[in-house]
Amino acid sequence: MSWNDPETLRLVWYRATYRLFLLRQDPEHGLPVPSVFVSVAQPTDGGRLLVGRGASSTSHPGAWQPPGGTMEPARTGVALDAECLRRHAARELVEEVGHVVASEDVELWTVTRGQRGSVGVHFRAPARPADALTEQYAGLVAAETAQGRTPELDRIAFIRSPAELGELGGTCVNVLPVLAARHAVGMSS
Repeated sequence: MSWNDPETLRLVWYRATYRLFLLRQDPEHGLPVPSVFVSVAQPTDGGRLLVGRGASSTSHPGAWQPPGGTMEPARTGVALDAECLRRHAARELVEEVGHVVASEDVELWTVTRGQRGSVGVHFRAPARPADALTEQYAGLVAAETAQGRTPELDRIAFIRSPAELGELGGTCVNVLPVLAARHAVGMSS
C-alpha cells in the first residue's frame, strides 16, 4: 500500500485461497497475510450507528462489526477502483442487513490499516430511521431462515459512541472502535 498522491491510494494484491485464510487463524503458526475489506457506516436519523454481531459461520464469529466483507481481486482487466469498492459495500449492506442503498449514494468515508496490515475501505450511507433498518433486518433474517441459511449477522444494535461498544457484550473487530469514534465526532460537529 502506498500513496501515489494525496488523492490516490495504490494497493497491490493477489488472489489467495481460503486455505491461506485458515492458516492465518492459527495462533501459533499464523501467517501475517493482509486482506482488503470494505464496510458501511450506516447511521440512523437519530445519530446512532448500526453494528452487527458476526454469526458463528463467519470469519469473526460473535464479534461486533459494521456491515462489510473481504474483497476479492477483480476479474482480469477490471480495475479495483473506488466505484468497484462502492458497489461491493452497497451489496454487503443488502446481504447483511437487508437495506438496499444505491452504490452512488454511499460515499467514501475513511481508509484504515488494521491487524496483519489489512486495509479497510469504509463508506458511509445516508441516514435512515433505526426502526426501518430493524424491520429490514428482521425481513432478511426471516427470508434467510426460511431458505435454511444462517444470516451473516446474528444480531444488530445501534450505538452513539465507542463507550457503548462495551455495553453490547463480547468482542468487536479491531477497526470498530476507530469507526465508532469517527462517527461520534461527526455527530457532534
